[in-house]
This record gives sequence, structure tokens and C-alpha cells, in this order.
Amino acid sequence: MTDAFAIKIQHARLAYGHTSEPVLQDLSLTFRANQWTCLLGRSGCGKTSVLRKLAGLLEDAHWRGDILTCDGQPLAGRIAYMAQQDLLLPWLSVLDNVCVGYRLKGQPVTEAIRQQGLRLLEQVDMADKAQALPQTLSGGMRQRAALARTLMQDQPVVLMDEPFSALDAVTRHKLQTLSFELLKNKTVVLVTHDPQEAVRLGHQLYVFEGNPASARPLPALSSQPPRRLDPDTAQLQEQILERLEDDHA
Repeated sequence: MTDAFAIKIQHARLAYGHTSEPVLQDLSLTFRANQWTCLLGRSGCGKTSVLRKLAGLLEDAHWRGDILTCDGQPLAGRIAYMAQQDLLLPWLSVLDNVCVGYRLKGQPVTEAIRQQGLRLLEQVDMADKAQALPQTLSGGMRQRAALARTLMQDQPVVLMDEPFSALDAVTRHKLQTLSFELLKNKTVVLVTHDPQEAVRLGHQLYVFEGNPASARPLPALSSQPPRRLDPDTAQLQEQILERLEDDHA
């Protein structure tokens, strides 16, 4: 297993296409090792663009600014990405979807790899669905399979772009808890529109505000995630909602 590590973005600027108007300006963020950092903000403010830049997927965009890792090495090849859509391939079984990263890299899926995939499916309570096709699964099951696929990559940094937003409240709560437990040794960056989710899971939180947007850190809570609802978390959720409402005004 690769150790997780910290990442810093310093004074970044982002604009799309040929426009001179930036989406992000003077953006500075720190993603601490072995912690969850949650990014909140209005739609279109650039949160997902930050994830895509970190993952090397940002196209038709002009980025200026430094991305630093604690070991000085590039991020390429050390990122796992979990999106809002599960992106399971419908013609592959759940187990084959979990192991698909090896195929995409042109590597053989050995019996040892398949056994590793089965162990991960056991961890997400999906071992009995290993040979099922994705279209036979519920939304929660599909995201559990996607989580197992993310874990299979065993990368030190995990980027999560609203992976629980389409789920019902109970399933979302269960998957939040499961993901937090299974990713506890990773550097996780979670984009979410849900203040409750951010407060429950985040060691640190940033709100993207303004136009162009920049990131403002929120005060840290003394309790450790995953958190229960209490007066402190409720107050922070209210503060986030007020700031988001002000930014929409």
C-alpha cells in the first residue's frame, strides 16, 4: 500500500476556452495527508474543475498556479477518481468491473487479482453480487461496487465528485460511513453540495465563494469525523448555508 501524502495548490487561476474571465482566481488549498477535505460552493464555481486538474483530466482550460506534493513528485499515476455516476461497464460482471483497471492498463487479470477484488467486495458487502451485471443492482449497490473499484486502484489520493448525491438519505449515510472507514489511510478530496455531508465527513472544509471564485477555509471542529449531529455541527451547517445563500444572491 502506498502512503498517503499532502498536496498544496498555490495562487491558482483557471479560465476556459478563449475567455479572459477566470472561473477561479487566487485559489489556494491544502489537502492534508490521511484526511478528508470537503469542497463546497455553488454550481459552476470550479470545484469539479479542481478535481479534474488534479486527475490530469482538465481540457480546454487555462490553468496557472502551482500544485505541490510533499515528496516533490508529480501526481500522475497516484490518483483514484470516484464520480457521481458509478461508470460501471454494463457488459462486465461486478467483479470484472472492480478489476477493470488492470485491463485498461493492458495487464492480465490474474487469479490473485480476482481474489483481491473479491476481498474488497466482501468489505463493501457485495461478495454475493460478484457475478451479477450492473443493471441488476440498486443505486446503492452500484456505488458500493464503484467504491470497491476505487479501493482496487490502491492510490494514495482519492478524488470524490459527489458520489453519494443520487442516493436516498439512509443509503447515503451508510455509504458515507463505509467510505470513511475504508479510505481512512488516504488523502481524500470530496466535492459536495450537501453541508451536512461535508460537516459529517470533513477534517477540513473550504467554501468556494465570489466571482471569480476563491476558496475560504471554515473553522475546524474539535470532534473527529464521521460526526453525529450536535449543536456544534448544526451551527457549522447553518453557517455554510448562509455563506452559500449569500454567494447565490
